Amino acid sequence: MRKSKKKTWRIIGLSVLIIVGALWAFSVFIYNENINQRMESYQPLSFKVEDFDGLKCTKYNFPSDKGQMLSGALYSAVDDQKGIIILSHGFGSGYNSYLDAINYLAQNGYYVFAYDGTGNDESEGQGVGGFPQGSIDLDYAISFVKESGNFPDLSIGLFGHSWGAYSVCSVLSYHPDIKAVISSCGANKSSDYFEAVGKKQAGDFIYAMMPFIKIHERIKFGKYANHSAMDGFEASDAAVLLAHSEDDNFIPPEYGYDLFYENYKDDPRFTFLLFKDKGHSDFFADPKNTYKAEFDQTLEKWAGSLAYDYKADENKDRFDKDKAEYIENKLDREKWANRLDEDLFEQFLDFYNRSMTSN
Repeated sequence: MRKSKKKTWRIIGLSVLIIVGALWAFSVFIYNENINQRMESYQPLSFKVEDFDGLKCTKYNFPSDKGQMLSGALYSAVDDQKGIIILSHGFGSGYNSYLDAINYLAQNGYYVFAYDGTGNDESEGQGVGGFPQGSIDLDYAISFVKESGNFPDLSIGLFGHSWGAYSVCSVLSYHPDIKAVISSCGANKSSDYFEAVGKKQAGDFIYAMMPFIKIHERIKFGKYANHSAMDGFEASDAAVLLAHSEDDNFIPPEYGYDLFYENYKDDPRFTFLLFKDKGHSDFFADPKNTYKAEFDQTLEKWAGSLAYDYKADENKDRFDKDKAEYIENKLDREKWANRLDEDLFEQFLDFYNRSMTSN
């Protein structure tokens, strides 16, 4: 009888190990398939420096944690500079999508240093690696600005959106001397990004995966996966502006903004901006500007008028080429580059001016 019971427990234990191992492997596979991929901006719609009058650019390359070279640039537009703002971009492409924001800050007296993270656009890397890589790359970018001798000795501020919003907050654990941080549409922990997006696709099953995702990130990224945005707040005296929208369905406010507000609403270091209908991807766009929607409709109508089925797999290359040519010929680049919500950025600018130029 005892032997039978022992055998039963061995079978149960082995079965549990097999199930746990399979779930772990599955979780890591899904993470890598969705996150650890190379991200490229869509070139026909990418911003160009020449889209912005007076914007100057000096390019730099610098290494990140494994020696992969990251591509960055210092932007300026006026002679007298108040400080240097380092920009950390969101997930899905490099920093090009933020060139209008970079231009606004540069035109208003700041150097802006922006770079493509690992596995993004012009930077090296077969894939992004994972969400903590954003904090790693930003850590190395800040050190490059501080120590390379290529930049003036000015106060440093940070600007981040989405994935970059988490990075600019958590990195304060390593650079507590940062003067000011603007974080828009961010989460508190690196694993929150996988959970928030995964929940829409996998439902409650995502909670079974999350312990393995957290372990995976900690094994792969070490200390960088352990530090949350709130850890960064506690390690630093930086002024922090946190912005979010109630209708953000990519990173809902409960993953970051609500938590931050609950803990820091009475702390004068923190400024909170909560909107109702700015979404996520177009958070910085002027809601009154309709050019993007108008051009999308024009593009859709053109695609529907083609003499071939542009959705068919065999026509993919042909359609990609024709679409790029159409955009090149029809896109009004001046309108495309001037869709920034300047009312919002006036608030951002006021925050930087108060926080980075005070003694």
